[in-house]
Amino acid sequence: MAHGAPAKAEPSIDDQSRVTAIEDLILSRLDDDKAQDVVFIDLKGKSPVADGLIVASGRSQRHVGAMADHLLRALKEAGYGKCRVEGMPSADWVLIDAGDVIVHLFRPEVRSFYNIEKIWSVEPPANRAAV
Repeated sequence: MAHGAPAKAEPSIDDQSRVTAIEDLILSRLDDDKAQDVVFIDLKGKSPVADGLIVASGRSQRHVGAMADHLLRALKEAGYGKCRVEGMPSADWVLIDAGDVIVHLFRPEVRSFYNIEKIWSVEPPANRAAV
């Protein structure tokens, strides 16, 4: 590998600390903004896309949009750079890609329709009939 990039090693303590700091910042900001039904899903070792997934609801389009805006500002001010964002104009479902952590902000009706948490669930639904 004389001219190529070095092979990716196991995440260092610094990488893990950075991910934890991003998660803490996001969860704190969502708490400050009164996000509803906040769920954190640990993706470490489960997905190469991100180390964590955070799903939360807002009461309305305006609330979802405000939470997304506040979160984007907080991440930028904390030195995590400009995150990729999708869905801001309508604010029914806003996706924020903060690199190591992905955030989904929904209006409640949209969240229940897409049921994104179920994708990562390993437990069967509670209402499944026993066979």
